[in-house]
Amino acid sequence: MALFQKKPDSGSSMPLYSLGLQKTLLIVGLGNVGKKYDGTRHNIGFAVVDALASSQNFDSWTDKKDLKSTVATATIGDARVILCKPTTMMNLSGEAVQAISHFYKIQPNSIAVVHDELDIEFGQIRTRAGGSSAGNNGIKSISQHIGEDYGRVRIGIGPKTPEQMDGADFVLAKFSSEQQKQLKNLLQEATAILTEYIHAGQLPAETRRFLV
Repeated sequence: MALFQKKPDSGSSMPLYSLGLQKTLLIVGLGNVGKKYDGTRHNIGFAVVDALASSQNFDSWTDKKDLKSTVATATIGDARVILCKPTTMMNLSGEAVQAISHFYKIQPNSIAVVHDELDIEFGQIRTRAGGSSAGNNGIKSISQHIGEDYGRVRIGIGPKTPEQMDGADFVLAKFSSEQQKQLKNLLQEATAILTEYIHAGQLPAETRRFLV
């Protein structure tokens, strides 16, 4: 392997060449753009990648209109890590993931997507590679564009309460007051999972609890 590896020109301040980098990883947080969606259950993916960017030495978020994303980058260990928040709105997230993965030449097995999941109880985070969309339209869109062989960090937001509430209304609502008290723990645990992923290069199939 060559000592110096050429990087694609992303328009960022990162140097064109890097010394000894072995891998490039893409971590995508799903959500909807706009202040009215801030703090909603459906935007927990955005919140997690924001927390990861703050905990590590990432560049500032940069809007990449041609990649339909807001992007932040960093070198952690032997990995170049690209964080992505699609600006397409949730249902079209696959357009952004396809654009950014093609630009940086990243294969699906080097991509991890962080998203909310109604079928998982609040207090749990599940990780795996591949699988169905479980009704999440953002995941459905990504799978349509790049296939299903990417990693998932699935943040539990269930169960839906009250039961008669429309599912779309529930995911677009803010967390309950009790749940908001636990969001710091959630973000810390999700950040730890992603940091482990960056160093290991793959996600284990496991469930973790973040409630105290």
